[in-house]
Amino acid sequence: MTFDININSEVPRYQQLVNAVNDALANNTLSNGDALPSVNAICNDYKLSRDTVFKAYTILKENGVVESVPNKGYYVANDTKKVLLVLDTFKAYKEVLYHAFVNNLPKKVIVDVQFHHYNINNFKTILNNSKGKYFKYVVMTFDHKEVPSVLQDFDNEKLLLIDWNAHSKPSNNYVFQDFGASFFEAIKEAVIPFKKYKKLVFVYPTFTKHPSESVSFFKQFCETYNFKYKIITETSDFKVIKGEAYISVSDRVLGAFLEQCRLESFEPGVDVGFLSYNETPMKKFIYKGISVVSTDFKALGAKAAEFINQEAPIQIYIPTKLILRESL
Repeated sequence: MTFDININSEVPRYQQLVNAVNDALANNTLSNGDALPSVNAICNDYKLSRDTVFKAYTILKENGVVESVPNKGYYVANDTKKVLLVLDTFKAYKEVLYHAFVNNLPKKVIVDVQFHHYNINNFKTILNNSKGKYFKYVVMTFDHKEVPSVLQDFDNEKLLLIDWNAHSKPSNNYVFQDFGASFFEAIKEAVIPFKKYKKLVFVYPTFTKHPSESVSFFKQFCETYNFKYKIITETSDFKVIKGEAYISVSDRVLGAFLEQCRLESFEPGVDVGFLSYNETPMKKFIYKGISVVSTDFKALGAKAAEFINQEAPIQIYIPTKLILRESL
């Protein structure tokens, strides 16, 4: 194998070597038991110091990726396992999920992450090219009629569906969040702060991929608790009005809300309200704190890791919860 070492990169050269070996395992350039280039060979070919190469190999050895054989060299450890994690997009809350997933796996498990961006052709290419190449598959699906046919050839014992229950079968392993009834139960806890406002507005942009069942349960909530309500799908129609509270699945809308509040001198939580979908690490620091309704992405990632670590089926929903902050 060859290494791509960028001498101008801010990434240390030893870390570039570590990354290169991990990437080679993920894309099957290297397999269990394969020999790695000798320290001398790498030093000569890439003009690196012996300390740099030894440091990289030591890290790989400590992580259980490689093992050394006296007088022979370094080899890919026989019990190294590769896992494919397929996500839709890489947003802030997905980063929480990813780190929880990776941090709960043994060091000898290497995770290859790919993104389908809700594109069925990307989804097909990723999954079809990965068949038989990974120990297990963790896949975030989406609502498209061809998704089931792409997944049908995968061994159910090796496949875990996460986040959104789109096209799952009763026999599938899954770790999902509930965008309907659980969302309803969560926002019930906001009935009292919502009563400060004359109307509730759900901003559900046409560009969002968020499951529409949340809108249906929002309507049900408003009718159950006698709130006047409105649903906005065109963000060009979004205008912050004093005395209204907004729920949105888009952080772009949150930005527009805060900007309009600044221009109109509205105080969030007093003059107007805002409830954001999906917790991110920064929302408790934005303004005086943004209220959120969200599943626990850290728990979702940890439960997904359990599927990798254990030879047992898993079917679980991670609850959706409300976190009240100053924006309501």
